[in-house]
Amino acid sequence: MTAERLRSVLDAVATMSSDLSIDGLLERILRQAGDLVDAESGFLDALDRRLGSFAAYGIDGVVDDQHPGRQLLVDLLEQDPTAFIGVPIRIQDYLFGNLYLIGKRSGGGFTQEDEEIVLALASAAGVVIENARLYEEGERQRRWLEAAAEITTTLLSPISRTSALLLVADRARDVAIADFVALLMPGDDETLVVEAVSGLPAEGILGGSVDARHSIAGDAARLRETIVVPDTALEPRYEAHKTPSWPDLGSFMVLPLRSGDDTGALLVGWLKGSDTLRWELDPMVPQRFADQAALVLQVARAQEDQARLAVFEDRDRIGRDLHDLVIQRLFGIGLMLDNTTKLIPSQTAADRLSSAIDDIDETIMDIRRTIFALSPGTGTSDLRAELEQVLRHSAKLLGFTPELRLIGPVDSVVPDEVREHLMAVVGEALSNVVRHAQASKVGVVLEVGQDIALVVSDDGNGLSDGQAGNGLRNIRVRAALLRGRCEVSSEPGSGTTITWTVPRSAS
Repeated sequence: MTAERLRSVLDAVATMSSDLSIDGLLERILRQAGDLVDAESGFLDALDRRLGSFAAYGIDGVVDDQHPGRQLLVDLLEQDPTAFIGVPIRIQDYLFGNLYLIGKRSGGGFTQEDEEIVLALASAAGVVIENARLYEEGERQRRWLEAAAEITTTLLSPISRTSALLLVADRARDVAIADFVALLMPGDDETLVVEAVSGLPAEGILGGSVDARHSIAGDAARLRETIVVPDTALEPRYEAHKTPSWPDLGSFMVLPLRSGDDTGALLVGWLKGSDTLRWELDPMVPQRFADQAALVLQVARAQEDQARLAVFEDRDRIGRDLHDLVIQRLFGIGLMLDNTTKLIPSQTAADRLSSAIDDIDETIMDIRRTIFALSPGTGTSDLRAELEQVLRHSAKLLGFTPELRLIGPVDSVVPDEVREHLMAVVGEALSNVVRHAQASKVGVVLEVGQDIALVVSDDGNGLSDGQAGNGLRNIRVRAALLRGRCEVSSEPGSGTTITWTVPRSAS
């Protein structure tokens, strides 16, 4: 090899090494080799698919995985064995792929010196490819670590658990360049509930459940181990029909959210046909992100519980003030007016005063109902417990306990902004029953599916024309504020049914 051509090889290696990005690396190597020996065309067939599978130039139609250039190579070998050069590209001890150069522009066949030049370049290309792979791996680790730091930084300011869940899902999808991310948290011993979705519309997926005992996500959460599925076609446990609203994934990894006794799962997936071959699906660094995310979610939940406890303490204080001050004063005024009626000679005036006393008594009952609604239970953050507590309080006024029925992931899915309105609507509806219905049976059904549906029904008097007062108006207003709807079905003497439906998220 002449000194001039050796310098050309060194310049080509320097050019290849100047850019460590993976994108287009195989094409750059192939072009440098072709220019060095004046080749008309060529292709690079990679056996290690992490950085790509194929590169070609000067050969029409060689763009897919069938590699029609191989047949062209066979034809050339039959015509002129000197019309091509084929050399392996090795990275340390394993074969990365093969580089083929076809036809010399200046005519004639390739020389022994040409072959030596291409061999030297292929040897250097192995080092360049390995450096590029290590660089990209380092960049991938850096992105995961930055994402973990970002979600941790969010704890410096108050954040709701719902927002934290969505942030974790979005950042995981961005860093992994994934098509779909789902965050699943324990619903009960047998199910995992999808509480955040990124990459696809959440309708039909968010709030859905996955069998915790017979699913890949369930296995990852139960065993607290990362599961990687490079090709779903080769994974017998992958059954797309069990989650029909989910996308049909080509590859994915499930990262357990290991924090405390409850373990969730973060599923990061790529659709079939997506370019995921360049990803090694090495879960080590993503799992660190998942562990940090689990801690963030645990702290976010603790912050919510603390904030909710503060609200309960305020409500308890307000309730005590209403009971100890307002009700006692109203009660005293009522007694004074009642004694005054005995001193009034006019029966009409006495009747009017008695009516005012009745209004005061009704106001005292309203305030007591408000106190009950303000006291959902000491330190509880469980929606089921809150509802049961409100129903127990209303039973003191009704003379019986309303029947409660819950359907779906009530405790884990209903967001705080909806929960507040929901509890107010239950209190208002039960208050209407106490005041007007004279019912012997009341039922409360809360169902969480794609929407949140609350149904309060009674077998009382029903509503007469024009009877809908402030209570029902308030219930309708709360539904409208959440982009929902309220329907009232009632006939005199046949009871009343209030159906209050709102989306699971008001955003």
